[in-house]
Amino acid sequence: MAIDVVGLFPEAVRGFCDCGIVGRAQQFGIVALRFWNPRDFVQDKRRTVDDRPYGGGPGMVLMAEPVAQAIEQARGDRPETRVLYLSPAGRVLDHEAVMTLAARPSLVLLAGRYEGVDERVIRAAVDEEWSIGDYVLSGGEAAAAVLIDAVVRQLPGALGHEDSAREDSFAAGLLDYPHYTRPEEWRGERVPEVLMSGDHARIRAWRLRESLGRTWLRRPDLLEGRELDAEQTRLLEEFKQEYRG
Repeated sequence: MAIDVVGLFPEAVRGFCDCGIVGRAQQFGIVALRFWNPRDFVQDKRRTVDDRPYGGGPGMVLMAEPVAQAIEQARGDRPETRVLYLSPAGRVLDHEAVMTLAARPSLVLLAGRYEGVDERVIRAAVDEEWSIGDYVLSGGEAAAAVLIDAVVRQLPGALGHEDSAREDSFAAGLLDYPHYTRPEEWRGERVPEVLMSGDHARIRAWRLRESLGRTWLRRPDLLEGRELDAEQTRLLEEFKQEYRG
């Protein structure tokens, strides 16, 4: 997969992506990242890419031409590549969207700054707008890094175990179950006995129950409209009774 990032602070995204899973995915050739700075597409000595907004108001706005040229260079001869603008006004990124984006061969991510980008370049060059939440960041670079991390971990070979991505929170529409490791007892609390039983059927049922229960407690909205099968209904009811007791 190829991902190009357009923004004023590409080093912020590059530094994040050189670490962990995304860094390893680059080393193995699973994903190729490139970075483009609109300042490289202006001629004046100050490398000016922003100006005051028409109509007045605080802040500055990124100018259309340098941003458009950077996007065009990033896209190159790949007209099928979608350009994504990271913006608070975009659709909120969720697991379903991440899986859709991970299936594409290439993406161009536009990270905004200041008060935003001239609306004309958004109309002319942006295909989709995406947000990572209902809050405002200083710039889109952090959002671009989040999107890249979420997408890359879904690419075949990016994770150390082929089941890791399938068992992530939200992969089945539920929150993840609790995890434990050595030692068996830590500060008076022991690892649940079922996890040391070796009984794979009991372990699977316990994990499903805990996943359903955590979702009910922390994100009940994820269960709204969800049809649970007989086993899931029974396990969730068991969790509720134990919690209330």
